[in-house]
Amino acid sequence: MPTYPDPAVLYPEVAAEGSLAAALRAIAVEQGLSVPVPVTESSSLYGTLVPTTVPHREELKVSASYVERRWFITGCERDQGLALIQGDTLDLAQVARAAQAWHDGTPLTDIPQAASFVELTGRFEVPDRDPTRLVESEWRHLLKEAAEVSWPEYHALIEAAYAEPRLRQLYPFTSHWSLRFSTKTRPNLSRDVLVCLHPRRDKDYSVTLGYMGQDLGETATAEEAVSLAARNLPADLGSATYGAA
Repeated sequence: MPTYPDPAVLYPEVAAEGSLAAALRAIAVEQGLSVPVPVTESSSLYGTLVPTTVPHREELKVSASYVERRWFITGCERDQGLALIQGDTLDLAQVARAAQAWHDGTPLTDIPQAASFVELTGRFEVPDRDPTRLVESEWRHLLKEAAEVSWPEYHALIEAAYAEPRLRQLYPFTSHWSLRFSTKTRPNLSRDVLVCLHPRRDKDYSVTLGYMGQDLGETATAEEAVSLAARNLPADLGSATYGAA
């Protein structure tokens, strides 16, 4: 069993208050904020949830590292459970400001102005569950992620796939860095056996039916892989629809 540092050493202000929820609420008050963090007998030193006034947002998850002094936040949309904001910081006061903004319904793009450690995931909020916007939101996330990863082949694949209209109309998702597609959005992805594109670090690509299905071929460029994938889509395939739970 791993041995972790004493939480009273890592987080003395949290230990003094008895829980992360209580410490977060106390430091919010010090800053003139009113973060409504529920404190109960079961409140933990390492995690808490901050409610929100926005129906399509989940509670903000706040957690603390067991091995070093650091706090993490994740803010997800409620329908799909996907992260809209995230971040980590050494400053609990920053966490309180992010929590206040999330609770109050501050627009996503404005939250980093309230708490500079907050990172946007590229996704945007789609309260009405419009499938076209949900598809675009997920593509935006993948494009941002790909631009930040030290893997040129993966970046090129996502860019090329987004540029292909027949693929762009489908809901994209990844598994082990392979790009897959669904004819329905989350939370209920379709079970259709569609094309799957696999980047490699030796500067080539492969295309299969499904994640481990029929091998459709290998290509030297991302653009060629995307073209091969598009040619192997069903002719009557339309835009993705909402995948109701």
